Amino acid sequence: MPSVRTDKDLPELPLDRYEFSTRDSERHTEAQARMTRSCMRKLGFEDFPLHPAQPKMANSYAMVAVQMPSYPYGTLDLESARRWGYGWDPARSRSDAGRAEGRAVREDEQQALYGRGGKRASGCANSGAGRLTEGVRDRTRMYTYVPKRIQSLDKAIVKDERVREALDTWADCLESRGVKRYRTPDDAFGDKAWSRGNDHGGNTDRTAKERATATADVECKREHNTAGVWWAVREEKQRADVARHKDAYEAVRADQNRLRANVKRVLGER
Repeated sequence: MPSVRTDKDLPELPLDRYEFSTRDSERHTEAQARMTRSCMRKLGFEDFPLHPAQPKMANSYAMVAVQMPSYPYGTLDLESARRWGYGWDPARSRSDAGRAEGRAVREDEQQALYGRGGKRASGCANSGAGRLTEGVRDRTRMYTYVPKRIQSLDKAIVKDERVREALDTWADCLESRGVKRYRTPDDAFGDKAWSRGNDHGGNTDRTAKERATATADVECKREHNTAGVWWAVREEKQRADVARHKDAYEAVRADQNRLRANVKRVLGER
């Protein structure tokens, strides 16, 4: 069982090997962007940027995603908990979460990019999608099988006696530090008392109470190795699930490798 104090202490889980990595997603996005630009240039838009600037609201989702806690263990960053509770520094620019971008899409490019009536399938924004999935035998399975298995397993795992005992100990620890008792770290993160809403852009009020709760949350996890126990049970259950459904998992991985090979070709790599 690992001793978990921060995100970096969490080892790889069995099902991590059957999911696309952040790097995979970045490479797929880059390949799609190159095909989109190539398509637009063929239609006469010679200066179409590789990565057009997105509307301001689009980047807000990236900012919120960055702030989400480590699933399902909740926040593990003690320094952040002390300073920002379950939120983040409001002075952070939304652009910090994104890449350097080119100019915005011009009005005269909209139809060519998004298709007639905004139908992406007929525009350059979806150009080459078939090329990236060429040879993939089951696209739906490739993208959804593993996430669904993780969701199903985690619902059962949170009821496992070892996890429930660990969470009860964590909750007892919270109470001993004078803060509210929660059933799970997710409940603590999502408490409506933190006033996370649209007018905050997903951020919280970061009150003294919120920061004290978040701090106790992390400190109690560290004191009782809550995330370490939870990870160990997840590892056990996921390993058993792979053994039971090995053919399905290997079929997913084979399709993922086909997509990776297609991305590699689009990026001009050997």
